[in-house]
Order: sequence, then C-alpha cells, then structure tokens
Amino acid sequence: MDIDIIEETQALGGSSVSFRKPVIAPVDDAHPFDLEGYISNYTGRTAIERLIHIVVTCPSIAPEAYQLCLQHIHKSRDPSLFQNLMNAYEQASNLSSSSLPDPMEIGRLDTRWADDTLARNTTDRTKLEVELKNYTNNMIKESIRMAHRDLGDFYRQVGDYATALKHYTKSREFCATSAHVLEMCLSVLELLIEQRNYSHLTTYVFKADAALDAATAAAATAGNGGGNGTGSTVPTGALPKKKPVSAERDSVQSKLDFATALSHLGQGTYEKAAQYLLKLGAPRELGDWIGKLVAPGDITIYTTLCALATFPRSSIKSRLLENSTFSLYIEHEPYIRELIQSYLNSNFKTVLELLNRFSTRHYIDIHLAPHVLNLTNLIRNWAVVLYFQPFATIRLDRMSSAFGWTVEEVEEQVVGLIQSGEIQGRVDSQNKILQAKKTDYRADLFARAIKAGNDIQAANRKLLLRMRL
Repeated sequence: MDIDIIEETQALGGSSVSFRKPVIAPVDDAHPFDLEGYISNYTGRTAIERLIHIVVTCPSIAPEAYQLCLQHIHKSRDPSLFQNLMNAYEQASNLSSSSLPDPMEIGRLDTRWADDTLARNTTDRTKLEVELKNYTNNMIKESIRMAHRDLGDFYRQVGDYATALKHYTKSREFCATSAHVLEMCLSVLELLIEQRNYSHLTTYVFKADAALDAATAAAATAGNGGGNGTGSTVPTGALPKKKPVSAERDSVQSKLDFATALSHLGQGTYEKAAQYLLKLGAPRELGDWIGKLVAPGDITIYTTLCALATFPRSSIKSRLLENSTFSLYIEHEPYIRELIQSYLNSNFKTVLELLNRFSTRHYIDIHLAPHVLNLTNLIRNWAVVLYFQPFATIRLDRMSSAFGWTVEEVEEQVVGLIQSGEIQGRVDSQNKILQAKKTDYRADLFARAIKAGNDIQAANRKLLLRMRL
C-alpha cells in the first residue's frame, strides 16, 4: 500500500489565512449569531482558525472574536497564530464601515508565555528527534514508527504542517499491521481537513478503507481465538479490545464518510456530499473529531443545504425528516427543521427568509463559506421550478408575492431559468405572464414512431448486407 506524499506547497496551502476579499456578513436582529455559544463547540486549532475567519467575515463582532481568539492562542503551542490574528483584524478594519478599536487595547500577546512556549517547543523537538535517532540506530521498527507519529503530532501542534505530513507518511514504512496503517491514514486525514486540502482527502480515505477491512478482519480473528500471534499485532489505540469490532468499525467508517463528504463539498459536488453525509452514524461515532474538527450543527447545515440544492423533493422527507439518525443532528440547529418543512410545503417565501436570516451562520463556517452563495442560488432556482410546475400560465405578480420578490426580480430569475433550460416556457414581458411551452403530444408520438421505423429499416438493410457478404 503506497502512500502519496503531497507537495510541500500544497501542504502549506490551507494553514494560513486566505486574504481574498471575503463576503461581509452582518450580525444584527435580522441576522442573529451567538459567538460564544458557537465557538464553545470547538477546541484547539479549529477554534482559533474559525475565530480568525469570523474576524474577517463579521467586522461588527471582530473585537469580541479577537479577544476570544487571543484566549485560545494562549492555550495553544503556536505563538505565530497571533500574527495571523493581527493580519485578519487589520483586514477587518479596512473592510468595516465604522472604525474598530485598537487591537492592543483589546488584548496583547503575553510575551512571557510566547518565549516559554517557544523554548518548550525547542526542547520537545530536540527530545523527540533524539529518540527517533536512537530508535533508528537500534533498528527498533515499532519504536521508529511511534517516534515518527509523535513528531508528526508535535509539528501539527506547532503549525508546521509540511513537516508533520512528512513524518506521518514516513511512519508508513515502519507499520507492521493494517491497524498501524489505519492510524496513520486517520492522522493524515485530520491534518488535511485542518488545512482544507480537499482534493487529497479521497486518496487517503481509499487507503484507510482498505486498511480498515484488513484490521477488522484481524481483530475478528483474534476475538475468535484464531491464529497464534494475530491478536498481538493489533494495537489497542486503533481497535480497542473493550469495544466490539463492529462498533469500532462503524466509528472509523463514519470518519471516512465525513472526510469523503467534505472532499465533495470542497470541490462543489454537492449531491455526493449530501449522500455521504447521510451515511454518518450518530455524532458520538465521530469520536474526537467532534469539537476538534467539526460540530454536529455544522453537519446538519452541510447536509440540509446540499440536499435541498440537489435532491428531488420526493426524497427530501424520507431521507432527512424521517431519518432517525439525522434527527439527532437537527436538534443542534432547530431552524433546519422549519427550513425543510417549509420547502416540502412549498412555502418558498419562508425558505428564502430563513436562508437570509441565518446566512451569517453559514458564512462564518470555514468549509461552507465559499459555497453559500452557490448553494443558495441552486435552492432558489429549484424553488422557482417547483412552484411553476403545476401551471400552464401564471402571472408574475402572483409569483412575486409567493417568493417575496418584486415583479422585476421574478422576471429576471425566470428568464435566467428559461435560458438555462430549467423552465420550458416563455415570458410575456408586456402583460407580465409566464407561459409554459405547449407540447403537441400527438405530433411528438408520431415523430417518435417514424424515427423508430427508420431505425428498424436501417438495421435491416445492414443485416441483409452482411448476409450477402
């Protein structure tokens, strides 16, 4: 099982803050957002990265986000994150319509803590590198693997993603069992998710899936008493003996499904993303990934927006509302249930109002933010198409009241859908009427019959020609 080593430039791509012009998301009575309640769902570096993203995306709450982010940075092992925070706050100041307070008045980096952290990082790095050198000289294969793993964990904590990836992939050479390979793949997947390196996720999911099958088979054999030394080769860290093999497999499989879904979301294939998200088990099956990488509420939003944008309405109810597992996720974002029910009841005005009201919640998500506008447009287009389906003709002013738009906005939306082929009809701009394209089913039937006859005749000619040869 070969491991693809990602280029260093790609590995570093997601670790820094992106300073492309972001969408400015408002926070007010019309767009409520509870910053402290939101960030309490995350820990570690994920909380810091999300707060830095919020500083840029929501300048109106940038000072509060700055203060919370500084507190989390002081709990980390990477003082360089403070510079990312300062850059983000400076960008927010330039984008904000009102002046923001001086960041030094809100909070300063504890220089003593920074010096102590850097010194401790140097000491720990030296210690781990010496251990790796000793194990390599002594040719202790398992110890070398664990030393590379520990160095990968260390460099990941201090923010050196390229070196962390190097040590994780290097540990593959010293893996003695499939469970070791599985542990390595899961570590790399966590690293790639933190980097938002979506294109490489599926590669390691595939390798982890193969290792999972082999590790599960080995654990099952050991549990049945088969083999002399098979049981001792499976480390307790990858497949604990205290848990049933099936339960542990479900937990790992949920992580792999989530990584695959995130890869599809990042690359804009929303239907596949929704399909994999709906395969997830209960939140507890994601284990330590909940909080460290994602929150249950995030999964709820990803699944719902991707499903509404791509699934036919007939499958929304059975796959979302009547899904007992997905109901556990909906509890974390109560407005999602109202959004789905309004969509099913063709109350599209409420659907669009909810999407607008909670747009800030969607834009502050680091994985979803680049796709919010596209997903919202897809849902809006689907809504217009579904609304028009039962009608042969309909006045645009009636549609404007149903969607909460002006007649001009409705006309612009409908014309765009007609041009893209999603609506078969035409607009009477003078009388403001949308008419469905009339189909002569009798003529269509005759045309298809004549075409079938011509095809049969051509096939017979070819057959007779072959018989003569």
